Amino acid sequence: MAVLFFLSTITILLSLLLSAQGCSFYEVQHLAQQPLSFPQLTINSIPYSTRAHWMRRATAALAELSPSPCPFAAFASVIVNHTDPSSLGDLICIGINSASDLGNPTLHGEIATINNCSKILQASPFGLSPAEAVVAFRSLSLYTTAEACPMCAGAIRWANFREYIYGTSISTLIKLGWGQIRVSSMEIFEKSFDLPYQTTLLGNILANETDPYFSWQFNPEASCPQGCTRGNLNRCIKHAM
Repeated sequence: MAVLFFLSTITILLSLLLSAQGCSFYEVQHLAQQPLSFPQLTINSIPYSTRAHWMRRATAALAELSPSPCPFAAFASVIVNHTDPSSLGDLICIGINSASDLGNPTLHGEIATINNCSKILQASPFGLSPAEAVVAFRSLSLYTTAEACPMCAGAIRWANFREYIYGTSISTLIKLGWGQIRVSSMEIFEKSFDLPYQTTLLGNILANETDPYFSWQFNPEASCPQGCTRGNLNRCIKHAM
């Protein structure tokens, strides 16, 4: 209850201050829903350099799991074990948006990655039972190139991840032309305090590098991500060798 009261107080104070400065309701709500820390901070004893490493690993998954390093839906995730904060961490699994490839509209990057991890945790070398695999997620961190939609943010909370770290925000996706359900991860987290385990939320990690992956799809003047160039139909495609 104390946390909810704190968040509500912050929202009210921001609303009063920003409304006085002429900000719109949506802008006020967007700022009030941002994760309450700077992305460069050391959180849970994990430095920013480690966060950046794993966010870059998430973008690298695009080239590994799709024909191009710049697919149209560049939503990719990695799940990492940070149990030993003195190390870089251990990669458990990767995944990308597979909705169109597999004909399943729920297979956003985060859901696809969770599914992959579930299989990996139950196979060698982990060999966990289904029940043990569910418990294992409590010790893991999910990195994703863009803020999770409400469906995926809810799945992240139900999985009880230790941490959830995203790059590009939903508000940025909207500005870049992406259709989105306008419910932030922070809103989902605010409504999930009854769950038995809490998840640390870190946003806008390496957004300067993830934003370009979502900037070109609806803007023909935008530069392609690294390793890609404009091709047929003005789409970004992999550089020809």
